Amino acid sequence: MDVYLVPIGRGRHELYCEVHDETEAAVDVAPADAASGSTFMGRMKARFITPLVQRAAAAIAEAEREWHERQAGRLEEPEGRWGRAKAAMRAWIAEKVAEQRLLWHLRTQDACTLFHPDDTPSDEGTSVMRAALQRDFERHRLWFGLNVLFFILSGLTFLVPGPNLLAYYFFFRLAGHYMSMRGARHGLDAVQWTPRPCRELTDLRAIAALPAPDRAARVRPIAEALGLEHFATFFNRVAAV
Repeated sequence: MDVYLVPIGRGRHELYCEVHDETEAAVDVAPADAASGSTFMGRMKARFITPLVQRAAAAIAEAEREWHERQAGRLEEPEGRWGRAKAAMRAWIAEKVAEQRLLWHLRTQDACTLFHPDDTPSDEGTSVMRAALQRDFERHRLWFGLNVLFFILSGLTFLVPGPNLLAYYFFFRLAGHYMSMRGARHGLDAVQWTPRPCRELTDLRAIAALPAPDRAARVRPIAEALGLEHFATFFNRVAAV
């Protein structure tokens, strides 16, 4: 898998990738290994957490498929208040999938190529990448624990008539943070990284500081040169103003 270390202004970087089999990767949740199953926490994970995340991952994949079908005009807008609320929730989930696609895909990778600006030494680029993954791991670990608690507490609303949207929301949140946490940890511990300098990424340093309209016009040729279909949208969202 190709990963890009993207300069976004003021010494900041973001990691980016594009993978076309995102649905299958989103569903893949590795079962607990034999060693982890011998401990109390391992058994709790195998019995409760892993099945829950597998169910959420399958639902996330379905939400993403539905969102793409609706964007292409092949699905009609749902009728009824609950149908519209559910469609809105699925659209939100699909957007979050896009934001966390890199970390989710890292869970299944053995080797990745890290493209970095060619004015940055490979060792430095690799260090920046690892620091970003470490921050991601710690952030998603915190939010996973909090959302497990919130999901349990949301069960107290089961007496309220109608679908439990609160539990539905935290259900997906905890699954997403769990898979992101695992991806970041796997990227740090198991993935073999091959750094490779990239001139186009260096050109982005000056572009990041431009006003949004000028930035958008300048980044499109770079996205085309890199063969990245959605990169311009990503860069315009995260780059410094």
